Amino acid sequence: MSAQTYLAYDYPLLSVFWSMLLFFLWIMWFVLLFRVVVDIFRDDDLSGWGKAGWLAFTVLLPFLGVFVYVIARGKNMGRREIAQARAQQEDFNAYIRQTAAGGPTSSVDELARLSEIRSRGDITDEEFRKAKDLVLTGHGPAERSGSTSRTSGR
Repeated sequence: MSAQTYLAYDYPLLSVFWSMLLFFLWIMWFVLLFRVVVDIFRDDDLSGWGKAGWLAFTVLLPFLGVFVYVIARGKNMGRREIAQARAQQEDFNAYIRQTAAGGPTSSVDELARLSEIRSRGDITDEEFRKAKDLVLTGHGPAERSGSTSRTSGR
């Protein structure tokens, strides 16, 4: 018999399942350990000494430290994670709103603004025509920087 056949006889199916279970439990424990460490640093209610104490406890006595932390402070771990996710989403939404509002203006917006300025009497018809030609030819403020510029006049 070959070496592979002997390995199959020496390591039965139940042992394979047991090894896989232990391996996945070990991986799950590492995931839990990292989540606990991240939660220790995320918690604003803990003082610096409290964070140092919990971190030392989870590093020096990893199994006991993680399980005690989950029992003592596990209920608020989810709440802190949800609060952080909401804060990140609100920051993202605010960034999108700010970017969309401050984006470059289109030619239509520039023409509407020029028309409004002319109707108020701030620029003459000749200045309006020159500015309109600039916007329509692609040399106006809409294509350069997105900021409005008024022609020098009154």
